[in-house]
Amino acid sequence: MKITVAGVTKEVADGITIAELIEAEKVETPEYVTVSVNEEFADREAYGSQKLSEGDTIEFLYFMGGGRA
Repeated sequence: MKITVAGVTKEVADGITIAELIEAEKVETPEYVTVSVNEEFADREAYGSQKLSEGDTIEFLYFMGGGRA
């Protein structure tokens, strides 16, 4: 099936989960990544069970602290 990951259309296995996609995409520091599917944040606890669907748009987001001390 085709999905869009970070703006790039990719062919992935039918029924791939978010966790499997994170692994396949070799996401750095996956423990710190937040995933949005079709512009909605996915529940981290569901990454292993939430299956993606044809045409989904996925973004990997990293929230960083910063600012002045």
